[in-house]
Amino acid sequence: MNRRFQSHLFWGYHSPLSALAGSALIIMASGRFAFALVCAGALVWVYGLTALVFSSTHKIMPSQGKWVILLFLSAFLCGIFMLLTYLLNPLLIMGVSFLLILVPPLCLSSRYFEALESVEPIEATSRALLEAITLSGIILALALVRETLGMGTLSIPGGPQGIIELFGSREEDAFVPARILSVSAGGLLFFGYAIALYRYFREKSGKFSQNAGEEE
Repeated sequence: MNRRFQSHLFWGYHSPLSALAGSALIIMASGRFAFALVCAGALVWVYGLTALVFSSTHKIMPSQGKWVILLFLSAFLCGIFMLLTYLLNPLLIMGVSFLLILVPPLCLSSRYFEALESVEPIEATSRALLEAITLSGIILALALVRETLGMGTLSIPGGPQGIIELFGSREEDAFVPARILSVSAGGLLFFGYAIALYRYFREKSGKFSQNAGEEE
């Protein structure tokens, strides 16, 4: 089986945090929790449907120009998601449209679809969905921390303004140093510390597994 399928979804060397795949999308989409929810839905939609269509039709696809076809396919599916979201919440989709444009290139940048040609459509789709959910979970977790600490509120899609703030605090009551988390520079710093902790614990986990194997 391909090494990408053998790699762990979170701790493996092909995981989003390990390869820094989608770092731009992670930083920008995690500014507000409402934006993160929409981007998470787009990731699951595009990854899952693109993997399903590609794994079902890769035998009839030409060898040359295959990646161009995949890019157009993922962009088409992302466009459908944007259209459906626009019908439900036009103001919100106008605010996150630039973020969603990054989803199709991200879908192909990891060369994930090279590993889908030798597996069944159901397995390929389920694996793609798991990877999309992993990346979505990272974005949602960062957004939860950045918005609550940096802006003192938590937003969800809905309402006449596009988003609804579940709670809020007065600006003068906010912890001033934490406000930097609400901007891109603060998100980049926070993401850098998260990556450092992730790699530290991954190395610890790898050494523990290696020592356990030697003892056996």
